[in-house]
Amino acid sequence: MKSSVVNTTPFVTIIMPIRNESAFIERRLGAVLTQTYPVDKIEVLIADGMSDDGTQEVTRKMPNTSSVQIIPNDRRRQVAGMNTAIAQARGDVMVRVDGHTIIAPDYVQQCVTALKETDASNVGGPMNPVGITQVGKAIAAAGRSAFAVPTAFHISEQPQFTDTVYMGAWWKWVFDHVGLFDETAVTNEDYELNYRVRASGGTIFLTPRIKSLYYGRQTVYELGQQYFRYGIGKVYTLRLHPRSLKLRHLVMPVFLSALVAGGIGAVLHPMLLLLWLSVITVYMIANLYFSIRVSRRTNRDLLLRLPIIFFVIHAAWGTGFWYALLQLKRKYRC
Repeated sequence: MKSSVVNTTPFVTIIMPIRNESAFIERRLGAVLTQTYPVDKIEVLIADGMSDDGTQEVTRKMPNTSSVQIIPNDRRRQVAGMNTAIAQARGDVMVRVDGHTIIAPDYVQQCVTALKETDASNVGGPMNPVGITQVGKAIAAAGRSAFAVPTAFHISEQPQFTDTVYMGAWWKWVFDHVGLFDETAVTNEDYELNYRVRASGGTIFLTPRIKSLYYGRQTVYELGQQYFRYGIGKVYTLRLHPRSLKLRHLVMPVFLSALVAGGIGAVLHPMLLLLWLSVITVYMIANLYFSIRVSRRTNRDLLLRLPIIFFVIHAAWGTGFWYALLQLKRKYRC
């Protein structure tokens, strides 16, 4: 299905779901307000999750904000903010800009161009993580490795049709066709929506011309929390769409279960001890190999931190996956 505005300059709604972003909102919104796309063809909807750190006050003091509207999001969650804003949006195209992300000056233009050229339902660019602390730099470097997150928008710089993209830009009619974001999702709501888009015959397109910088987690603890939630979110998506399961989704849960079960079995039988040690050895070799590769490509000073970062990503995601799976089993047993 093609948009009726494909040969015109479509009106664009930029949606920014936020909460307590006073320290970052000026840079983030500043990048949104200096786009090369025609100013009279843009509106900015900030879905504020009841910030209590002065975010709204900082926003209102910024110059050139006549196109900006702050929408209260009393449910506070990012996904609820997206849906609230989409319902009020006037644009032909919806462009999502997430927290701690700085978009390039031509971001909106490149989104619109990609939508027109590819006839895709949703387009987006690669996630380009940025670290501030030394740990944050290691997290950012690991995030661009297939060993950590083997999805196209994390690791690829090639234009391609894929299953999901970072943030996203949609024709407005897509939401009329497949529905809004699933507000029951813990995380992973973008993948779930994109699965429905693809199931309805739409396509998702990734292009490196759509550029942004993502200032992600800067501590190991924050990273663990993030990927634990990602693991939970994946299970809830699989509950809704079992056919969305891919082999890569099972690697870490299987590894984690082998690690735990193997450790218990190693106490009971020498052969199980040998098998358990073999699993650990293979993982350590793979972890070290990719850590060396990433450090050579980015910064050799990160080498000592990278094995820990990789393990936290894997263990946290796998733990979240099993946690959610067991919770669902209990739920349906009641």
